[in-house]
Amino acid sequence: MLKIFRWLMPREDRFFALFEQHAAVLVSGAEALGKLLRSRGSEIARNCAEIVILEQQADDLTRDVLQCVRRTFITPFDRSAITSLIGSMDDAIDQMNQTAKAITLFDVKEFRPTMLAMGDTILATARLTAETMPLLRDIGHNGALLHGLTERIVQLEGQADAQHDAGLKELFHDSRDAPMRFIIGQEIFSHLEKIMDRFEDVANEVQGLSIDHA
Repeated sequence: MLKIFRWLMPREDRFFALFEQHAAVLVSGAEALGKLLRSRGSEIARNCAEIVILEQQADDLTRDVLQCVRRTFITPFDRSAITSLIGSMDDAIDQMNQTAKAITLFDVKEFRPTMLAMGDTILATARLTAETMPLLRDIGHNGALLHGLTERIVQLEGQADAQHDAGLKELFHDSRDAPMRFIIGQEIFSHLEKIMDRFEDVANEVQGLSIDHA
């Protein structure tokens, strides 16, 4: 009876638009991160600043979602599921911002090829995340598509783990006489890996929604 009641009642569908807008910011953030990892000189500071601006935009969207949750009587999903999904999405761009901050703090001037490869993996994952968001509008009908996309995100997270480990090993061998280079490089690798962990969290949240509303 509760499901029938919820179906009959008008609901706030603005959540879907906000999810999609946030995912678009995630893609822009991943693009800016990719440019950052390929930049030199003054370009580094400019690309770091771009990520900061995008992170602030994402925060504004997250606040909009949380306000909608408090003000809306009938939501398309369970309230805790909505807040968990937007929270995990926001964590992803927050981690991009943390990466930019670490690069600024340690005055990193160049980036290893494996870092660039991880940046490409992050961008591919952000784009897949953006593909999933419109499908939430008809989650019952799009369950199979959502499952396929989230499985691909999880696979990319595993790929990023392998890139992280290989890059760290190369860095260790190249830094035997420069321990600070290893420490700083390890920090950047760690931040990149954490971005992918947050995207996996998003995929897990979407998978949970898909299962609950199949």
